[in-house]
Amino acid sequence: MAVHTHPNLSRPDDFYEALIEMHRDLDEAQSQAANAQLILLLANHIGDHAVLLDAMRLAREGVLSQRT
Repeated sequence: MAVHTHPNLSRPDDFYEALIEMHRDLDEAQSQAANAQLILLLANHIGDHAVLLDAMRLAREGVLSQRT
């Protein structure tokens, strides 16, 4: 199974709003901890090691390509 990189959220604006709300009133450390917990929950839900490794590679490449 490959990582889906095309838009796949049925309600992307609602998801983004909920993601922002998840961070409301959290300090930086709490916000990072919430992100880490969300990542681990979603990784567990996906469960496929190869898909997770591919997603991590794509995420890292995305960040590195934004360097100035």
